[in-house]
Amino acid sequence: MAGKIVYDRLVFYPGDEIFTEGEEGNWAYLVQSGQIEIIKHKADGSAVRLALLGPGKVFGEMALIENQPRMATARAILESVVILISSEMIQERVSKTDPLVRALLQNFSDNLRSQGKSKTSG
Repeated sequence: MAGKIVYDRLVFYPGDEIFTEGEEGNWAYLVQSGQIEIIKHKADGSAVRLALLGPGKVFGEMALIENQPRMATARAILESVVILISSEMIQERVSKTDPLVRALLQNFSDNLRSQGKSKTSG
């Protein structure tokens, strides 16, 4: 009988922060249920919503692909269940990907990070 891969799940309640801008990233997350918002804090202390994510959406992957700190904060809007995806799992899959696809991922990630920075400066 073949073994099963079992993924860990976490439950977050409305207002719970999953990660905070500037933190080191060790996990990406797949939304199983609920709703997660991704926000970026501006210099004046206000926040800009970058994304509102529901079931089937992945977040937190940029820090793992780029090996850089989190560029935004993730917070539960509704009671939410997320599936943990380890940094090692992401790195393993990215390393096996075609070099062109890796370059495209890096380019997309760099562009998103730049857009996030521009949203905080004004």
